[in-house]
Amino acid sequence: MGRFVRGIMKPLQAAGWSVDIAETLSGTHATQTAHQAAQEKYEAVFAIGGDGTVGQVASGLLNTETALAVLPTGTTNVWALEQGQKPFSWWQWWNLRENAKLLSNVEPQYVDVGVCNDRPFLLWAGIGLDAQTIHRIEPRPRYFKHVSVPHFFATTVMEATFWHGMDLRVYADGKLIEGHYLVAVANNIRHYAGGMSLLSPNALLDDGEMDMWLLSGDSLADTFRHFFDLASGRHLNSEYARRVPFHTARIESDATFAIQVDGDPVLGGHTAEITTQHRALKILMPENALYLLKDPKR
Repeated sequence: MGRFVRGIMKPLQAAGWSVDIAETLSGTHATQTAHQAAQEKYEAVFAIGGDGTVGQVASGLLNTETALAVLPTGTTNVWALEQGQKPFSWWQWWNLRENAKLLSNVEPQYVDVGVCNDRPFLLWAGIGLDAQTIHRIEPRPRYFKHVSVPHFFATTVMEATFWHGMDLRVYADGKLIEGHYLVAVANNIRHYAGGMSLLSPNALLDDGEMDMWLLSGDSLADTFRHFFDLASGRHLNSEYARRVPFHTARIESDATFAIQVDGDPVLGGHTAEITTQHRALKILMPENALYLLKDPKR
């Protein structure tokens, strides 16, 4: 991978960038490295990895003038997929360089960032079945990530066989919603489930608002129904799926629940507090993805 990473230097330098390369040792180290770059007034940090790495780097850049640029090389790259970038693979190794070219000479933009129980997120924060599955499979050996979709699907089916949802109280901008749900997920982007589902087709990255999706049910059959509805887009008109736009939200349950943030497991509990930080992150994104913004800077 090292020689491919060094391959991005040429297009960036040709566009006038001066480039330093730093290897991170953990998620915490990625956040610390990004924060240090912001303190040293770097123009941008190019995060090379999957969605987990992207979220960790973003956490170190919040409310700074150092931009996040994403070069996808992970097993899941939903943030980059949403913006039309092609992920790196050994069979398409040139994509890393091409994505660097895409981002080398663009106008910086600003996007919203969610915060769930003090943990920032760019994509989603979820509780229920998806969070339980992630807690079950992470951390996992890197070779398992190359079969991430079938592994995740099989684990979800196993979890759904023995788990029957939970009673939730959801306060969205002060409005109370109560029900029995398999999943409650707050999202800032359009895609979900590793990019297989177009969850919120009209979501914007900078409008100060997020969606809360509440998927009702209590059985494995309900889980399969939601899976096929999400994959086909039928969830948009389903009586079992409810979309609730919000700026701030609070999820409560008498039972303890697991939480996932951008596909990473985080400490659960009885409460999840979710807020939207409006335009809190400066980013570099491809020009053909500006339709994802309400107010793009051109």
